[in-house]
Amino acid sequence: MTELLFHTESYLQDFEATVTDVVDGGVVLDRTAFYAGGGGQPTDSGTLTSGGKEYGVSGMKRVDGQLVHQISGDLPLVGSTVTGKIDWDRRYLLMRTHTALHILCGVVWRDYGAKVTGGDMKPGEARMDFEFDNLTAEFAAEVEAKINAEVSAARDIIVNTLNREEADQVPDLIRTKINLLPANIQEIRTIDIHGLDLQADGGTHVANTREVGIIKVVGHESKGRINKRIRIALES
Repeated sequence: MTELLFHTESYLQDFEATVTDVVDGGVVLDRTAFYAGGGGQPTDSGTLTSGGKEYGVSGMKRVDGQLVHQISGDLPLVGSTVTGKIDWDRRYLLMRTHTALHILCGVVWRDYGAKVTGGDMKPGEARMDFEFDNLTAEFAAEVEAKINAEVSAARDIIVNTLNREEADQVPDLIRTKINLLPANIQEIRTIDIHGLDLQADGGTHVANTREVGIIKVVGHESKGRINKRIRIALES
């Protein structure tokens, strides 16, 4: 089982690991800082270096329960020590983007009580769908002002882990319309934007909302009778 370093240290940019297996055009490591993907956040890319040779990691995938670092061409050997380095500019932008989505979700839940019906992101841009009857340009502008106020509030973001019994006692920990947490998961990782938003989440985030920067609501559209989409983008 690969130790997921990104779960405890989102700012880790490089690390050392051992190749434990070669699987389907990639390698499995005993530990990794490469984000595995999920929750709308894409996987990381970067490099592995071993014996003076550099291997490009294009992404991550799961094969038979193993987390595989995808590499084109030659692969490092099983048992070799590698130094991993993630594409930090891309990762940090994804961290800012992911936190921006949580700010959006927190504001919409706090002020309007709307659940999330879907979401997705890429570096610097994202969208989130909510259970709204109606969504106007005036409402979108109001939401933009509120989410940027939360950025300016410089709220700390805290990562924690709850056991399933504790998590089940926290109201509104799951904001999606459908609970996506399988019943067999007994350790729940949470992201707490202090004073605004507490959710179950497996992704990477910045340490304080001020790091997100200015968030622009760049679009809104109807995806059904009670399903409305808000699109956001970060200013560079």
